[in-house]
Amino acid sequence: MAKPKVLISDALSPAAVQIFKDRGVEVDFQPDLGKDKDKLAEIIGNYDGLAIRSATKATAKILEKAKNLKVIGRAGIGVDNVEIPAATAKGVIVMNTPFGNSITTAEHAITLMLALAREIPAADASTQAGKWEKNRFMGVEITGKTLGIIGAGNIGSIVADRALGLRMKVIAFDPFLSPERAKDIGIEKVELDDLLKRADFITLHTPLTDKTKNILDAAALAKTKKGVRIINCARGGLVDEAALAAALDSKHVAGAAFDVFIEEPAKTNVLFGRPNVICTPHLGASTTEAQENVALQVAEQMSDYLLTGAISNAVNFPSITAEEAPKLKPFIELAEKLGSFAGQLTETGISKVQITYEGAVAEMKIKALTSAALSGLLRPMLGDVNVVSAPVVAKERGMTVDEVVRAAQSDYDSLITVTVTTERQERSVSGTVFADGQPRLVDIKGIRMDAEFGKSMIYVTNEDKPGFIGKFASLLGDAKVNIATFHLGRNKAGGDAIALIEVDGEVPAEILPKVAALPQVKQAKALKF
Repeated sequence: MAKPKVLISDALSPAAVQIFKDRGVEVDFQPDLGKDKDKLAEIIGNYDGLAIRSATKATAKILEKAKNLKVIGRAGIGVDNVEIPAATAKGVIVMNTPFGNSITTAEHAITLMLALAREIPAADASTQAGKWEKNRFMGVEITGKTLGIIGAGNIGSIVADRALGLRMKVIAFDPFLSPERAKDIGIEKVELDDLLKRADFITLHTPLTDKTKNILDAAALAKTKKGVRIINCARGGLVDEAALAAALDSKHVAGAAFDVFIEEPAKTNVLFGRPNVICTPHLGASTTEAQENVALQVAEQMSDYLLTGAISNAVNFPSITAEEAPKLKPFIELAEKLGSFAGQLTETGISKVQITYEGAVAEMKIKALTSAALSGLLRPMLGDVNVVSAPVVAKERGMTVDEVVRAAQSDYDSLITVTVTTERQERSVSGTVFADGQPRLVDIKGIRMDAEFGKSMIYVTNEDKPGFIGKFASLLGDAKVNIATFHLGRNKAGGDAIALIEVDGEVPAEILPKVAALPQVKQAKALKF
C-alpha cells in the first residue's frame, strides 16, 4: 500500500515534518508555496493531505483541483483561509488546533495590560529620545483593580487566573459561563452593563459573531467607568474603533491596547498615533512555544487520520466511521439544527443540556449526535465551535450534559429532544427525520409543530387570539418581505401559541421590534439555519 502524501505549503517546524516521516507519511515541504496560488493549484491534486498556517488560501478553486485530498490541517485556530463549505462538499476533513495558542494569547493580553497601566511604550520612546520626562508618565497600579473579562472560555479563564495572581478582582461577562464554573475559577459572573460600570480594565476574549460584533460600541463605552483601559487580543470588530477613538479623545477612556483590528494588515487605523494607545501586529499566538505546539499537534492529527481514520479537532465533521456515515448524517444535521434553534433563543447562562434519544436513533452513535447538538447550541454565541471542541467548551463553562436513551414513546420512529436549562427557564425542542431524509421540527416547548428548517426564519411566541396573523402578514408585506412557509401551533384554544415563519432573504432588523410590538406577542426572534 502506497504511503499517504502530505504537502506542507507554509512554514512548519522541522520537528513537525519529522513526525510525519516517523509515522510513515511522505512529506513534500514547500514553505513558500502558499504565496503562489497558481503553482499550488497545479500540484495539489498529487496529495492526500495539506498542512498550512495562515498564508495558504485553500479556496474553492484550489479545492477543485484537489482530486485526492482527504484532509487539510491548520496549525492554529483560525480557519478563515479555508473555504469550509467547498472542502466539506468534496469530503475533505478540515482540522485545526484550537487550544495550542491559548497560553500565549492570554500572556499577551496580560502583557499589554501592564504596559498600558504604566505607559511603557511611550515612556521608552521618550527616554531613548533623551527627554527624561519622569513627571509625564504617571501610571496606575494593577493590584486591587477590577478586571472585566468579556468571554471566559479557554483563553479568558487563563487571563483570569493570571490576573488573580496579580491580586486583581476579576469579573466576567459570558452568557455560557455557569455560576458554578465562575466560582471554581475564582471570578464573579456579571451582566455586561455591570461589568462596564465596575471594571478598571476590560479585556475581550470572545469570537467575532453577530452577537459580539461591536459589543463595545459607543453606547457601551458611554456606560464604562471614566478612566477605563481596554485591551483586545481576540478579534477585530469586537470594538467599534471609531467610537473608541472618540472616547479616548474625550479622556473618558484612559487608554487602549490592541493586537487585532477590523482590517488587517492594519497599515492605517483610526487608533494609530495616539499616545494612550498601544498597538501590536496580531502577535497573540507569536511565541516559539505556541508555534511549535500547533505544528506538532497538526502533524499528529493529520497522520492519525491518514493512517488510521481517527478524526481529531475537525471543524466540519464528527468522529464517525465510513460505514456509519450515510445512516447517521441526516440525524447529525437534525441534532445540530435543534441545538442551533435553542442556542439562538438562549441569552442567559446555560447550566444544563439534556439530549433525549427515542426509538431507532437511540441505537446510533449518540456521542457524535450530542457533539453536533452542542456545536449548534454554542455556535450562535461563541462562533469557533465545532463538533469536536463543543463538548470541551461546554465542560469549560460548567454545563452539565446529560444523554437519555429510551424506547420510542411518541408517534415517530426516531425522536431527538434538546432541553436547555438556564438561570431563568427551561426550553425543549424536538425533531425527527422523515422518509425524505429532511430534518423536521415537531415540538417546541410542548407545542406540536411540523416545520422544516428554513435558511431564514422568524420565531414568534404569542397569545392565541384573533388578529395576529393578519397584522403580522401586513407588517412583512409592507416591508417587502416574502413569506415562504408559515407554521402555527398552540397548546390550547386561547392559550400559548407559536408561529415559525420562513422568509425569502434576510430578516430586516427594523421588522422585529414592530412584530414584538403587536398585541399578544411575547417574543419575536430572527433565526438562521
